[in-house]
Amino acid sequence: MRLYAQTPARRSRQVLADVIAVALVAAAVWFALAVHDAIMKLAEPGRRVESSGTGLATELGNAGDAASNVPLVGGLLRKPLRSAADASTGLADAGQSLQDAVGQMATLTTAALIIVPVTVVLLLWLPARLRWILRGHAVRRLLDAPGGTDLLALRALTGPPGDLAGLRVPEGGLADAWRRGDQQVIGELAEVALRRAGLRS
Repeated sequence: MRLYAQTPARRSRQVLADVIAVALVAAAVWFALAVHDAIMKLAEPGRRVESSGTGLATELGNAGDAASNVPLVGGLLRKPLRSAADASTGLADAGQSLQDAVGQMATLTTAALIIVPVTVVLLLWLPARLRWILRGHAVRRLLDAPGGTDLLALRALTGPPGDLAGLRVPEGGLADAWRRGDQQVIGELAEVALRRAGLRS
């Protein structure tokens, strides 16, 4: 199965379309990843809050443990320090929650920025490419089938008249020559049908 046309003009257009499609997909992915990195910078304050909260909770916990060794009032000193350590742990949790929220937003935004453009590009480019590949395969099979040249010639006769402009017109016209089975005319008409499909005999 042929992926590209054999005629230079159509093959150039197909290659150009493929390159543009790949470039658009690559640009969409690059842009989405750049946006992801930019959004993830918003998580930096959350990391700092988490780090500060964790460090403060550790220090307050250590201070509470040390205060509990003070005779008579150790228990009284330890309780507020422990409460402050728990509050600092909550601060660290808030910082982690902020990071999670920013991460989710970055992931969803990146997915949307990749999926939407790639889907549009594929919907505009892929069906046309697949249609040509299947049509080219069908025309090639028709050419190889018994009587296929006659059918291709008929296809050329029923197509746009401009495609027939360069052909030698025998007496009675092209259609009459096809009906009479003029092999030279049939071959020329088949070539027109193949050229229209971007193929060569």
